[in-house]
Amino acid sequence: MKYIAPAAAIVGITLPGAAEPIAEGAALPSVSCVDQKGKEVKLQELGAKGYLLVYFYPKADTPGCTKQACSLRDSYEKITDKGVKVVGVSLDSVEAQKAFAEKYKLPFILLADKEAKVADAFGVPHLAGFAKRQAYLFLDGKLVWRDLSAATDEQAADVMKVLEKK
Repeated sequence: MKYIAPAAAIVGITLPGAAEPIAEGAALPSVSCVDQKGKEVKLQELGAKGYLLVYFYPKADTPGCTKQACSLRDSYEKITDKGVKVVGVSLDSVEAQKAFAEKYKLPFILLADKEAKVADAFGVPHLAGFAKRQAYLFLDGKLVWRDLSAATDEQAADVMKVLEKK
């Protein structure tokens, strides 16, 4: 029984009344959260100019989430050369995010969305402390691409494909 709730969240089953994911063309939600260093990050300010990738993952330091984060880490230079800022979000604690970032040398911001404010603002399904894996790419504060079933080890390649078309 203890595995049913996390599995449900990962495949997108969520509690009744959950918001729909934000649509392409929508403005970047005005929401803030603390990162792995305990510093407040205001997403709308961070993404006001240029590209901002906000990706959600179920749980820090688990196999699929590690593949997803390391995919972005390994392609970080290519992605940032295109002007993209990267932000990962899970419902983990600041401490868990910090340990995850340090263990895998992740060069980007990880938000500790313990209260699911960011997930809710994006309409990301979550249950029992696990958010569904999704990715959102903004340009100048407007959503230009979303992946509601984001890949693990292909996350960076998927984002690069989108950037090549822009």
